[in-house]
Formats: sequence, structure tokens, C-alpha cells
Amino acid sequence: MLLEYRFERMIGRLAGGGGLPLRLQLWNGRRFDLSPQPTVTISIPRPSALRYFLRPDLNTLGKAFVEGDIQVDGPIHDVFRVAENLARRVAGSRGHRRLLGRHTRQRDRHAIEYHYDVSNAFYALFLDRNMVYSCGYYRSEADTLEQAQVQKLDHILGKLALRPGDRFLDIGCGWGALVIRAAQHYGAQATGVTLSTNQLEYAREQIRALGLQDRCRVELCDYRDLNGEFDRIASVGMFEHVGLKNLPLYFGKIRTLLAGDGLALNHGITTSDTAAGWVPLGAGEFIDRYVFPDGELPHISQVLREMAEAGLEVADVESLRRHYARTCRAWADRFEANRERAAGIAGGKRARIWQIYLAGCAYGFAAGWMNLYQVLAFRSDNADAGLMPLTRDYMYRTPPLPPR
Repeated sequence: MLLEYRFERMIGRLAGGGGLPLRLQLWNGRRFDLSPQPTVTISIPRPSALRYFLRPDLNTLGKAFVEGDIQVDGPIHDVFRVAENLARRVAGSRGHRRLLGRHTRQRDRHAIEYHYDVSNAFYALFLDRNMVYSCGYYRSEADTLEQAQVQKLDHILGKLALRPGDRFLDIGCGWGALVIRAAQHYGAQATGVTLSTNQLEYAREQIRALGLQDRCRVELCDYRDLNGEFDRIASVGMFEHVGLKNLPLYFGKIRTLLAGDGLALNHGITTSDTAAGWVPLGAGEFIDRYVFPDGELPHISQVLREMAEAGLEVADVESLRRHYARTCRAWADRFEANRERAAGIAGGKRARIWQIYLAGCAYGFAAGWMNLYQVLAFRSDNADAGLMPLTRDYMYRTPPLPPR
């Protein structure tokens, strides 16, 4: 009875605000419409589930949805928008500061396996045909996801001015699209590393099918164990797993691996709040619990500082936040169209996790909660080597610079 009383008081406060297109349907047939035409319905099947609504944030509401304690109906992008609005109205602008995680080799390997080794067939339901799991690059409003991902690969390799024969390293190579393109279309000697067995096997299969074994390889390897020297290094969507405390080690490793006249590009998600670890309305807690264990996002200012202290001079910084909002929305729409197949592959709970996660990422990037930066750098001890042209014009040439 106390839960029901507190719930009804909350509903009374929300009703006064207006404009929330939400219907709350209770187990006993009672119904609360918070706008004349609700687009989202949350069904609460038992009194105990009311506890999720007393101090709702995105972690609490997400947990209720994922664990099946509530049922939600409506367009997935509307669902997340309503959840964010509900959390903000009840909880205000309250955020959360997360404790920094312990990033050991074993713990990082487990986190990568949890996220990526679901099933290649699962990821194929919403990724492009090349299985690129990072922000696309949209040159026009009409670009498809497939076009945006190929353009992103070329945008990275173009920024790096990759030439035939260059020793190219991709740290956290995913399913191998970037190393394959570097070898096949740019003539590089390409090496990729991953901690995901599923990604490793898929990438090696693609390399064999294309006959690229003589100039492209992928290994199961922690970045901390890498050795050798490379002319060009890329890291795409990987440093989010490194941990804030390990950023000096991570960028220091890149500096050690980079040839004296080499270039390195880090492509990664950052928080938009200068206080690293601050995430809005419990969204970070939900991601840490269900999606990316131990993931941590720095602010771009911390990224630039850590790179400088590691001996890397930053030459170019580009924000692709709006591109990632479009990419995530495309993923979310594809996942929604294949939701039943996703549940058949990974189970209903995992499908619900990804359903709300992808829609939430689209919302978060569009709202400016997170950003995506490509940062191009070279070794600070080679600042006068003339590695790059004087302007950015070369980055946007099609095709890229001719072989040297």
C-alpha cells in the first residue's frame, strides 16, 4: 500500500508537468495517461515493480525493462526519449560519479569477451556488410550505413596518408574491416590485434577468402604485449576499454610502437563533461552493468593532455558526434527490425539490453552527452620532420594521395 501511495504521488507531480507521451498500465486495470495521446505504454504487472518508479533514472528503468519486471510498447526511440524525460522530471539533473575500474589483462579480456563474443550472427543483424562496429562518416544526408562505413575507413587511412608498403597496425581491429581495406586497397602490410576470439576467427576467414595472407594478419593480443615498429597506427573504438588510469600506459605504448616518421590516429568516444566519469541520469551505470563492463570515457581535454605527456604531438582533431548519432540510429533501427531474430540468437534478455542500448546511444550522441573524436598525432621528437602537408586538403582527396 505504501508503494502504491508513493507511486500515485509521483504520478500527480508528473501530470502537472504535461507533455510526457506515456501511459502507465497497472496490474489491476488502472491506467494513467500523462498526455492526451501517449506513444509509449509501460505495463507494470505486479505491485513490487512500482519501486522502479519512485526514484527512476536510466539505470533503474533500464534494469526493470531488461529483467522483464516491466513491459514496454512503442517505437524504441520514443521509449528512450520518454524514459530520459521521466528520469529528469523526477530525479532532476542528478548524475553519478563512477569509481575507476581495475584494468588487468584478465579483467579486460573478460570484458571484451562479454561484449563482443555474443555471436557474429547477432552483430550481423544490425551492422553493415563489412561488420564495422564504430562511427560511420556521412558525406551527405543521403548516405547509407554501408556507404558511411566505407567512407569512414577511407577517412582514417586518408588522414594517415597510408602508402603501399607501410607497416600498418590497428589496435582493437574488430572484425578486420580496416586492416583488410588497408592491405587490399592501399597496399599496406597490415596487422590487427583483438581480444575477441569471435572477431579473430571471422577476420582471419575474410583475409583467407580475399587471398591477403601475404600482407594482412590478425592476432589475439593485448595492446600491452605488442612489440615492433609501425609506420602508421590506428585505434578505433578501443580506448574506451583501456580505463582512465591506464591512458598514460596506452598512449605511451603507441608512442613506443610508432616509427620516428610515423603517424597515429585515435578514434574514440569521450564524455562531454569535463569531470571524467560523470554520466547523466544513471546511463553509465546501466552500460557498465549490462553492456560494457569497466568501460570509462575521458574528456577530450584529458585525451590531448595524456597524448602530449606520452610524447605524441597532436596534429589534427575532428569531432564526429553527429555522425555517431546517425550511425547508432541506423543500428537501432536495424536491430528493431530484427529483434525477434536477435532474441533467438542471444536470448530475450540480451536482445532487450541491446534494444535499449542502441537507442540510448543514438539519443546520447544527438543530445551531446558523449562525443566522438579522431585525433591524429606524430612523435613529439620528430616535430620538424614535415610528416604532413601544410593544410588538411589532403585528407579529403578522392582517391587518397598517390603512392610515394
